[in-house]
Parts: sequence; C-alpha cells; structure tokens
Amino acid sequence: MYTFEDLEKELLEKTASKTEEFIRLFYGRGGCFEGWEFLSVDAIDSVLSIAYYNEVDEALDRQLQALFEVLFKTGFYEAVVLQRRYLPKAPSELLFGKLREKLYAVENGISFKLNLLSNQNSGFFADMKIGREFVRDNARGKRVLNLFSYTCAFSVVAYKGGADSVVNVDMSKSVLETGRDNHRFNKVEVRGTRYMPYNILKSFSRIKRAGPYDLIIIDPPSFQKGSFAASKDYQKIIRRLDELASDECTVLSCLNSPHLDSQFILDLYKEEAPSFTFVKRLDNMESFPSKESERALKNLIFTNF
Repeated sequence: MYTFEDLEKELLEKTASKTEEFIRLFYGRGGCFEGWEFLSVDAIDSVLSIAYYNEVDEALDRQLQALFEVLFKTGFYEAVVLQRRYLPKAPSELLFGKLREKLYAVENGISFKLNLLSNQNSGFFADMKIGREFVRDNARGKRVLNLFSYTCAFSVVAYKGGADSVVNVDMSKSVLETGRDNHRFNKVEVRGTRYMPYNILKSFSRIKRAGPYDLIIIDPPSFQKGSFAASKDYQKIIRRLDELASDECTVLSCLNSPHLDSQFILDLYKEEAPSFTFVKRLDNMESFPSKESERALKNLIFTNF
C-alpha cells in the first residue's frame, strides 16, 4: 500500500535532484498506486504543478496542501499551482508564490510555452516525449505533416531534427498562434512552415496540395465534442493516407484513449491503408507508469516502403 509518507519522501527526493527540465514527480492515474489515482505532480522548472482528477477528501486535501507548502519552502519552486480537473472548466489556483509572466516547459533543451491558470490543458503534453524524440530523430530532410498539431511541439522538434518543411493543421487558431511563438522562441521560424486552422476531416484537399509528405504525425484527441471522436473518425484519416504520403513515408499514429487499444489502430491500417506496414510501438515513459499498457498512450509506427 502506497502511503502519504511514501508520497512525501518521493516528492522531496525528486525535488532535491530536479533540473530545469520538465519532470513528472508523481503519476497516479496509471493505477499503479492504489488510492492515489486522483493525483499527478509535475516540476516545471520553477513551478510545482499539481492536478486532482477526482474530488479529494477535505482532510487529505489539507494534508496534501501542507506538503505542497513544505516543498515550496525548500526554495526549489517559485510558485505552486493546483488544478482541479474534476470540476467544470478545470479551474486552477495559485497556492503559494508568484508565477512568472511567461512560463515554459523544457524538454531536451527545447522550450514550450505554457498556460497554467487559464486553460484545462497547459499547452504541453509531457507523456509524448518519446514520440517527439522519434520525430526529431527521423525528420532530417523530410516534408512533415503534423495533424492535430495543437501548439506545434512536433513541428519544433522536427526542425530541430533537420526537417525541410512542416505543415501544422489544427482547427484552433489560438493554439496555432502559440505554436508560432514556440517556433520563434526556439529559433526555428522557417519560411516553409505552414499553419492551417482547418477541420482536418473537411480539409483533405487543402492539406493534400501542400504534400506529398515523408513523415506524417496523427495525434488526435480521443474525443472532442462536435469535431472528432477517435472511435468513428480516426479511420477517415487513415483511409486518405495514400493521397497524402510520399513513396517513402513514415507515420506516427498516436492514440491516448483508455477505451481503444493498439489493435484498434492496427485493424484500421489493415482495412483502410494496406500499403502501410506496422513497424513497432514506441515505449512509454517510465515516469508515467500504467497498470494496463493498453489503457495508456499508444504510439505506433507505420511505413509504406
């Protein structure tokens, strides 16, 4: 049984050895720590960021906030932020300290702009680190298509890896604007970069015109009301891959739904894109342990050559 004392010891030890790089100090959602499934804790440079995914008993909440104050007083953090993800709009509150005007998560020396107080999502998904490393290591000389690009983290790392061009597609203009900021801040603002604020399912002809692509990233939300449901819409993208892909194309297909497993994606490729062959599933990060791997993030690699 994982106890409060275990949590306290782990957080203090990891805090003492942290660097400016983003680190998940504790991840309960994977079900590996019974009774703590509601909690995640991140060290984001000078910020301690906590999320509750379920309502917490009032006494435990007080005990945890006392621990967060102890961590704040170590001097390793300038601010402590708590987000209650179980409430409507997932409100965040500043518990201790003061937030800098501009915040960034640092990963492998690359900085990504954050918003820790106003949005449900901060602008950076830390569990995708190994996927971003794959893109960086396989982008040299490639024309890259970044579908569901969000704040364009894949685009930034693709350029760091030597990509020739990147097309970023996301229906939200605001997240694409953050993506532009991420490119500028990391000094990879490339003339060949394109930002398409389109609904992907309704814009294949526009996306196709900018191709063909040598590296395609498909990283959709599991469910976004009114625009995308992986269970029924993912196949609409897979069946168009041959139109988008070059003769030697690699695809990173991502899925982060606890209700859809790897076989769901494998079956889609077999039925809708038989020219593509499954290569491997990328490992997940050790700092995001999961009791059931098929309920966790699934990053699958396919090629047509």
